[in-house]
Amino acid sequence: MEQASVQRLARALRVMVVVVFVCNLIVLFFVPTLAAMFTENRWDGQTTERLLTGEGAGFWLSFTLHMWNPVIWMLAAAGEGQYWLVLSLFLLSCGVCTAVILWQGKRVLDTILKGNPFVTDNAKSLKRAAVCCFAVSGAALVRLVWGFAYYQSILPLLTYNALFVPIFLMGGLLFMVMSALFRQAAGLKAENDLTI
Repeated sequence: MEQASVQRLARALRVMVVVVFVCNLIVLFFVPTLAAMFTENRWDGQTTERLLTGEGAGFWLSFTLHMWNPVIWMLAAAGEGQYWLVLSLFLLSCGVCTAVILWQGKRVLDTILKGNPFVTDNAKSLKRAAVCCFAVSGAALVRLVWGFAYYQSILPLLTYNALFVPIFLMGGLLFMVMSALFRQAAGLKAENDLTI
C-alpha cells in the first residue's frame, strides 16, 4: 500500500519536473530579449500593442534573434549596455543550472518509479545538483559584488541576489548530504545483496 502511494507521488512529481524543465528551456531562449526590454526601457505601449496584434510573433522572434547576435553582446560589454549584459549572463547561468538540477531530479524520480532508489547513480545526480546550486550561489555573489561597484552603494544587499547566495549555498549543502546518504545506502544495499 505504501509503495503504491510513493509511486503515485513520484509519477506526479516527475510530470511536474518535466513540465517545468521544458518551460525553463523555452524561457532561456528569451532571457536576453526580456532583459533588454526591461533594462533599456524598450517596453512601452507600442511594444505591448505590437506583441498583442498580428505582427507580435514576427516582431518578437526577430527581436529575440537580434538579441542573440554576438556583436550585440560585444557592443554591450564595451558600451552602455553593461547592466543588460550582466543581467542576461546571470539569468542565463542560473537558468542553465536550474535546468540541470531539474534533470537530475527527474533522474532520481525515474529510479524511484523503477522501485530501486538506492543506487549510486542517484548519489551522482544529487552531487551534480549540489554543484549547480553552488554555481548559482557563486553567480549571485559575483553579481552582488558587481552591483556594489556599479551602484557604488550597499543597496544591492536589498535585492534577490543577496538572498540567492545563502539559499543556494544551503541547497547545495543539503544536496551533498543527500548524495552521501544515497551513496551509503547503495553500499549497504549492495552488501546485503551479496550476503543473501
